[in-house]
Amino acid sequence: MKKIVAAFDGLKFSASTRDYAIQVAKQSSAHLVGIFLEDFSYHSYKVYDLIREEGEHFEEKQKRLDKKDDKLRADAANDFESACQKAGIEFTLHHDRSIALQELLHESIYADLLIIDNSETLTHYTEKIPTRFIRDLLTDVQCPVLLVPHKFKSIDKLVLLYDGEPASVYAIKMFSYTLAALKQYPEEVISVNPPKQSLHLPDNKLMKEFMKRHFPRAVYKVLKGLPETEIVDYLKEQGGNPLVILGAYRRGTVSRWFRASMADVLMKDLKLPLFIAHNK
Repeated sequence: MKKIVAAFDGLKFSASTRDYAIQVAKQSSAHLVGIFLEDFSYHSYKVYDLIREEGEHFEEKQKRLDKKDDKLRADAANDFESACQKAGIEFTLHHDRSIALQELLHESIYADLLIIDNSETLTHYTEKIPTRFIRDLLTDVQCPVLLVPHKFKSIDKLVLLYDGEPASVYAIKMFSYTLAALKQYPEEVISVNPPKQSLHLPDNKLMKEFMKRHFPRAVYKVLKGLPETEIVDYLKEQGGNPLVILGAYRRGTVSRWFRASMADVLMKDLKLPLFIAHNK
């Protein structure tokens, strides 16, 4: 049985993460762990919210606001627990109360897959996607990550991005090993070649030999141009709600085009779930 972990900010609970995690865990017959990141330094209120009002001291107001945060976090955990019970899946709750990023990276060592909303900040501020928290998480995470959009839509297709580099093949392998149950959906391999090259896949023979054993129903699409443009345009035209599988996210990666910017572009321009894995 696989262990899937889903990370939550209890102060800004992501129903989308909950729904994607339950869908994937149920289809994969996996054990789902809800990780509630309750960083001791993070509150829903700002410092100026604690400015003393007439009749209420600083300590009294802080105690009242902390109590409100505790209720928000408890309600979020109860929501997750109730949804898991209703879905009939095995689950566990973790409440991590130290530094959120460090706690989540540590949890990822012992997980087969981490699911998280791509807009998470673990602060009371709103940031553009990809947020700093997500960037830092993807750089050092120890298991594959499923980044999900803020609104849940049931997955209806798999799109595997391939550029001939080991990182992209590794991501496809990890998806095959981790989420084999999702191979019930239609599968498409997308590659992008420079304008002057042919429409053949890189390492065509070896790649198709490998894919035949893991994704025998896959169809292939080779585009020409700039990957960041062609892939986004192609997926927008196709519509639906595919799950996109792609490779390395490490800063400084030498992959020809599956680098951090590729994942960033997909997060910014497409509200789709992304499965990201990289070999370190």
